[in-house]
Amino acid sequence: MATVIDGSASVTINNGAVLGITSGTAVASTSGASIDFTSIPSWVKRLTVMFAGVSTNGTSPFLVQLGDAGGIENTGYVSSSTGFTGTAGSTSSSTAGFIISYDTATYIASGSFVLSYIGANLWVGSGTGKFATNVSWVAGGDKTLSDTLTQIRITTVGGANTFDAGTINIMYEG
Repeated sequence: MATVIDGSASVTINNGAVLGITSGTAVASTSGASIDFTSIPSWVKRLTVMFAGVSTNGTSPFLVQLGDAGGIENTGYVSSSTGFTGTAGSTSSSTAGFIISYDTATYIASGSFVLSYIGANLWVGSGTGKFATNVSWVAGGDKTLSDTLTQIRITTVGGANTFDAGTINIMYEG
């Protein structure tokens, strides 16, 4: 078994897996209806999507969608999210992606959504964050892909709203 230690704060083992955390390239979420991160290595077992000051021009909730070599999958998710204002909350659900509640175009999302590999192409996700000083969100769900994860998309329900502020990035580990 080959092991390489190269001073980069990670270790590469014989199957090509890099042990350590790898950051993607941050993307300005200032235009467009979706943001894609591609070329995710096959050895990834945990992936975190990070949102900083992200907003859209409408009220559609965010979706985190997974993809494999066949493309982004937009069915088969079991997900829900609740946005909290004080003690009251409103819950949304989706089968088209991991949903993150979003009720007003003035909301600005910051937080993270963590995806963990269970086995047999099954991924579970959970996340928390905030939209405003007194508005928070929690989200969770699961999805079985038809093949190995290779890409991820952040979009909105229906894809009609466009991003108009903020930054989105991913980080992953084996």
